[in-house]
Order: sequence, then structure tokens, then C-alpha cells
Amino acid sequence: MQSLFKLRALTLLLLPLAGLTHAANNSIINPTSVSSPVAASNSGLDLAGFDAKVRVQDDLFQAVNGGWIKRTVIPAAKGSHGSFEILREQSDAQVRAIVEALAAGSDEAKIGAFYASFMDTGAIDHAGLSKIKPLLAEIDAIGNRQQLAQWLGRAQGMVNTPIQLSVGPDAKEPLVNRLRASQGGLGLPERDYLLNRTDKRMARARADYLSYLQSLARLSGEAQPADAARRVLALETQIAELHWDAVANRDVQKTFNPMTPAELAAKAPGLDWPAFFGAAQLNPIDRLSVTQPSAVIGIAKLLNEAPLADWQLYAKLHSLNTYAEVLPKAFREASFAFHGRAMKGSKAPLPRWMEGSAEVNEALGEAVGKLYVERHYTPAHAARMKSLVDNLMAEFSESIKGLSWMSPQTQAAAQDKLSKYTVKIGHPTKWRDYSALQVTAGEALLNRQRAAQFAWAREAAKAGQAVDRTEWGMTPQTVNAYYDETVNEIVFPAAILQPPFFDLNADDAVNYGGIGAVIGHEISHGFDDQGAQYDGDGMLRNWWTEADAKAFDALGSRLAAQYDAYQALPGKKVNGRLTLGENIADLSGLQIAYKAYLRSLGGKAAPVLAGFSGEQRFFLGFSQIWREKVREQQMLQQLTADPHSPGAFRANGGVVNHDAFHQAFGTKPGDKLFKPTTERIRIW
Repeated sequence: MQSLFKLRALTLLLLPLAGLTHAANNSIINPTSVSSPVAASNSGLDLAGFDAKVRVQDDLFQAVNGGWIKRTVIPAAKGSHGSFEILREQSDAQVRAIVEALAAGSDEAKIGAFYASFMDTGAIDHAGLSKIKPLLAEIDAIGNRQQLAQWLGRAQGMVNTPIQLSVGPDAKEPLVNRLRASQGGLGLPERDYLLNRTDKRMARARADYLSYLQSLARLSGEAQPADAARRVLALETQIAELHWDAVANRDVQKTFNPMTPAELAAKAPGLDWPAFFGAAQLNPIDRLSVTQPSAVIGIAKLLNEAPLADWQLYAKLHSLNTYAEVLPKAFREASFAFHGRAMKGSKAPLPRWMEGSAEVNEALGEAVGKLYVERHYTPAHAARMKSLVDNLMAEFSESIKGLSWMSPQTQAAAQDKLSKYTVKIGHPTKWRDYSALQVTAGEALLNRQRAAQFAWAREAAKAGQAVDRTEWGMTPQTVNAYYDETVNEIVFPAAILQPPFFDLNADDAVNYGGIGAVIGHEISHGFDDQGAQYDGDGMLRNWWTEADAKAFDALGSRLAAQYDAYQALPGKKVNGRLTLGENIADLSGLQIAYKAYLRSLGGKAAPVLAGFSGEQRFFLGFSQIWREKVREQQMLQQLTADPHSPGAFRANGGVVNHDAFHQAFGTKPGDKLFKPTTERIRIW
């Protein structure tokens, strides 16, 4: 699954996401000419955020966002602030209003009770460790490797384990859900944090992590907390040495390795796989895919050879980390000191209500989403979005026809894939059933545990079953969007259909530069370096001629080299290969959205608003959505593990390759964003 932006929360998007609706809209015929029902004065641009001292031709991002950046202080509780965070805060506040009303006694008692129990820190503090003692005792009782395998199986979906299981469409049989086994188990964002010995920032993060592990051990009553922390960090370092890096994990061919459970057990004999799968509620399994075979084999061996007592310490400290927010104050403070202050640069914890909104969204996301949609989403949003999507789909089809580097044979296959896209807007048509989830008033830790068990049991039950294509992978209140290559669908939750991305009352130039570019981005993911390896039915299959594949790879290499040159921190540049898929989607989505905007005008000239032409407003609106200010610690995480480039490079990196940008603003040699016509990269 490829998203517009990395999710903030506990959900597993760039870990595994649970479950992926609107009726399919595959039509690319007779696109609608959209007439924007807005006052002529509403440009949709936040002119107060501009920096008049910066020329667009030199730095589009700073010209549009520099004034805002100068005035903005990142909230103390955040590692970054910008368009996404502002809209997420609005969504959180809307969720808060919903759940606090329920907590006051409405019929939706389950949501209310879950939120209220999380918010009752007095009761949490009074309970001490009593609520987590059964889990710690269960870990203490592990007496052999089989029992360790069983505990790791029961922990799926709850604790970050060295081998993580997920369920989703089979890459070669996309109508069937199959199990996947992947590397996991690190308490730091990516293997480099544990293995890089030259970057002082990563060394500092390791020291902070060791201190956090020691705090968890001390607070839970370990006799030798410093030794316990050291042993767990040493074990995680061994795990990290086995992990594939972030770039290797993007190779969809190398990460699809189907086998039977018996074949896996023969390749990786260190783990009792039947015990592991059985405890994870996954028997019987006919086939599965192992995402990183060498890592999984090595971790299985480590599970068999490292001291059992070390694995028990590991399980304890990872469990305490998982439940820190529903444990007494000292645990919450230790968690913030590491996850907030050390890893994000935050100066203060998030308000408890904001954490509570995320908590209830994680546990009962679609139940909350149904209420959110009733209050904050209208049919007008869907109708206007359909018009934009139709225009973008039509222009993507036209763009394929005009590709000089692609043969007619591959163009026909690309058109077939595009014609099979499913489009989902706003919210699911079939809501998730939470009737089996038990919620108990005043039991914050137990409620979180039950919610995780409920979600995992739901996922485990899918293994070997038909794929339900009505499912959504995000809740309606999520500020994001995604493309899923295994079901060939693009999805736009209700919460992103708001300014600065989409404004029902604004001129469409900025809407096309905002949500239009988002739509184009998600369409383009089906044709990025990963998505292009799947056909229209979601099957991992080569539909390219050899010459076309080489031409496509060459274009991708040029784009990767462009982003490799961008320095985001002193001595730390963007990884062009890690971010290639997102950069292709940004570039291609921008190209298609601009063409769709021109189509929407129906041959008429756009009005001049706020002193800018329609063409100029399109690009200014595009830059506006990438507005952000980021602390160093969070930027380091993004550069190391996130497949998305920082916002400044998403704004500037695409437009330098766009002919219409150079025409709209009259760039010339000497301007910092000028790029000669012959050097501009045009993919889709």
C-alpha cells in the first residue's frame, strides 16, 4: 500500500496495515467539465503565509510557505507542524467532540467507555502495575523455546515482535488473502539507528533508547535494570544486523517468497513454527510468503540460540513499551522522554485528549468514522471529487497515449490497468462490526489489549479466504490517501477533503493543485517503480516489453539522482532510491493534475484572482499542501526510514520538471528552479 504521507499513529501502514467503500468508478469516458461554484474573490490561497522576499522562480516552497514558517513555532508536543498536522489536529478535535459526548452517556457506550477509561489517569495511576502483572507473569513462566514461540504468536498485533505476521492479498493470486512473515522487533525506527557508528545523531538516539529500556526495567522491578537494558539492546543489535535495509524492502520481486509452512520450517528450523502459528490463531495454513527470507531465517536461529532469559527480558520491556501510555505516570513520562523528546524533539507530551482520540481511532476506527461522516461529510464533497477524479483519469489515459518512450504494446497494457481502477471516496459503504469487542469501563490497559486481540483475530481469520474488496485501509477521519496495488484501488478518506487540499468554496485552480495533485499522486502509484510491476487485477506480473522496462528504469534513475542531491540536514541527504516511488507519484500526479485542470476549464480562460493567473494558482496551491516545519530529530527519522521526501523537496522537486511551471512563472537561466527543457524528467 502506497500512501500520500506517512501516518502518525499506531496503525501499521508503513508497518503492516489491517484491512483495506465506495462503488468502483473505473470510467475514463466523458469526463466532466467542472465549473467551480465559488465567489471570484476566493482564490483558495493563504497569502498571509507567503514570503514576498523569495521569488517563486528560486524556491516555490519558501515563496508560498516562508512567511508561515518564520511565524510558526512548532507546538511543544510535536516533532513537526504543517498542513497535514494542522488538519489532523482538526480531525482529532472533531473526534474528541464525538467521543466526549458519548462518554457523557449516549447510546454509543462502547466508544465512550473506551475513551473515558484512557482519559482516567487517576485510576491508571492508582492501579499501579496490577493490570499488567498477568502479562509479565506469563513471560516469566516461559520455560522453553516452544513456549517462547507460543508467546510470540499470541503477541501478534499487540507487541513489536522479531517476526511479524500480517495478512493480505497474495501477489500472484490477488483474490485470495495469504499470510506474510516479515522482519520486525526493533525499538528504534530502522536498522541504521543500531548499526551506524559514524552518525552522532544516531549514536545519541541509541544512548537515549538504552536509557529508556533501563527506566522500563527499573520501574517494573527488575533487580538489575542497567544489565537488563544492555542485554536487550545487544539482542536488538543482533536482530538489526539481520534486517534488510529500507531500500531492499521496496523490491516487490525479492520480497515475495511463497512457500508452505513445512518449507519454511525446513529453511528456518530455529523456531517452532507450528507452535508459533497455532498461538497466532493461524492453523491450518496452506501457503505464506516470507518478506525477507534471510532475515527471518537468521532471526529464527537467534530465537533458538540466544539465552532464553534475554528473550524474556526483551518480551517484558517491549510489552511495557507497548502499554506505557496506560501504565502509571512514571511509565508515561519515560515513554515521552524517549519517543517524544529524544526521537521527535518534542518539548512536552501531547495533550491526553489528543492521545485519547488516536487511541479510540485505533481501537474502534470505523465506529467513530461512521459518526464522523454523519457530522463532517456531505454528498457535495463526493460529487465534486468525482468530477476531479474523472478528469484526472481521462488525462492519465491521454498521457499514456502520448508517451514517446513506451511502445504501443505496453501502452495497451497500461490502459487496461487504468480502466480497472477502483475509486473510493469519503467512507466505506459497509461498516466494520465491533460487536465482538468487549470494552470495560475503567480498564484502560485491558481495553487496549482486547482491542489489539480483536483486530488481530479479525486479520488472522482472513488467511486463505477470499479478499473483501469493499474494505478500507484507513478510517474516514484519517488525513491521508492511498493506492493499493494488490486490489488496484485509490482511496480518499473524508478528512483529507478539506482546505488546504480541497475547498468546496474555492476556485478550482487551487483545488486541482491540492487535492487534484493528491488524486494524481495516488493514480500514479499504480505506475511507479513498485506499482508498475502489478497488472490491473492486482497480480504481480510483468506486462512490459524489455525495451520499455529499460526506458522506465532509466527515467527512474534520473529522478533518483535528482533527489539524491537534496540535503535536508547537515551531512544527511534524501535517499533517492528509498523515496523513488513517492517522487514518481508526486511528479506524475502533478503533471496529470495540471492537464485535468485545463480540461476542467472547458476551453475558457481562468480568471485572475489575488493577482495570479489560474496556471500560477495551480502551482501555488500545490506548494501550499506541503507546508511544514520539522525538528531535526524527526527529520532524521524521515530521511532514514520514510519513503516520502521532506515537504520542501516535494514542492520544488516536481515543478522543476514541469514545462507549465516554467511557462507560468517565466523562469530563465540563473533562476534556482530553472531547468533546461532537455533535462526535464517526464515519466507519465
